[in-house]
Amino acid sequence: MSKANLLKGKTEEAQFINRRLALIKGDMHKKHLQLEALGKPVTVEILKNLYLGVDESRKTLLEAMDIYYDRFAEKVARGQKSKHSLKCIHTTREKLKLFLKHQFKVSDKQLKEIKPAFAGDFEHFLVTHEKGCNNTAMKYIRILKRLAKFSVEQSWLETNPVRQFKCTYIEPSRERLTMQEVMTLYQKEFTIERLTEVRDVFLFSCYTGFAYQDVYNLTPDNIVTGIDGEKWIAIDRKKTASPEKVPLLPIALEIVEKYKNHLWCHRKNRLLPVNTNQCYNSYLKEIARLCGIKKYLITHMARHTFATTILLEQDVPIETVSYLLGHRNIRTTQIYAKVSQKKVSQNMKVLKEKLAGMESEGKDRNN
Repeated sequence: MSKANLLKGKTEEAQFINRRLALIKGDMHKKHLQLEALGKPVTVEILKNLYLGVDESRKTLLEAMDIYYDRFAEKVARGQKSKHSLKCIHTTREKLKLFLKHQFKVSDKQLKEIKPAFAGDFEHFLVTHEKGCNNTAMKYIRILKRLAKFSVEQSWLETNPVRQFKCTYIEPSRERLTMQEVMTLYQKEFTIERLTEVRDVFLFSCYTGFAYQDVYNLTPDNIVTGIDGEKWIAIDRKKTASPEKVPLLPIALEIVEKYKNHLWCHRKNRLLPVNTNQCYNSYLKEIARLCGIKKYLITHMARHTFATTILLEQDVPIETVSYLLGHRNIRTTQIYAKVSQKKVSQNMKVLKEKLAGMESEGKDRNN
């Protein structure tokens, strides 16, 4: 080969190869100009695929999912998305693999072969063959719909074939503690230190509304002085990546002060001594039994307790509750706003007093 990338010599074979190379070079240059004119990216891989006739838009379902996953992972690395959501995308991919094998007897499928019935068939597979609940199935289908929308944006699909599928959710029963149960936890004396620590962390969540992972990540630097001069906690929630500021109520502040000089907290630079989630929930069961609480204590019950028992039942406006919970949409907060019997009783008592006063005034006028 010469510096001009041509074969040396004047043999018939060398001249034939050089003519072919010149044609290829001209063809590649033409395609390069076409891509530039269309404002599309130009890479060696794209030029090669164009020359070989490889249609880059012909992606399979799992290929598209891999690209979507990788992009999401980059956002997780930058702190813009949560690791939990990334894990859900991976699980959805695995469920789709099982579905493709079960429904179509294939390991993958071209995106353009996906029909509108795909989402409904996938849902049926998840709740029957996989024995999943409705809401879990909807979670996976929601990711499938996002993937299809992403594929349209990338020009791998002309239209979203699963766009018309409506995800329907069954509202779960959200267990929470009553104020009497919260006080039972607060006043209980434990002889085992680990149970005391878990109880205190759980109570802290009951009075701040922070989810397990957010409490686990708290450091002393998260304590700030609010506009009222009091102690607040400021964080960015892992789930929504939205800022959340909560003033420390007396019991929450008492718990923070209690562990200010805790050895483990100092060593790990943590605000509170939080166990792993598995151990935490396991110890909560033991605590519930020792306190005579018949409810199944789990980490997220504390957040529900904060929203309902601590805030809504004490007449805190739902707009304030939404802010304290770090919700981006007040409709999310309304999930917690189901009226309890206690709240009905309180409201009716106030109403009775008002009516009694009005009736008394009416009788006095008639007399």
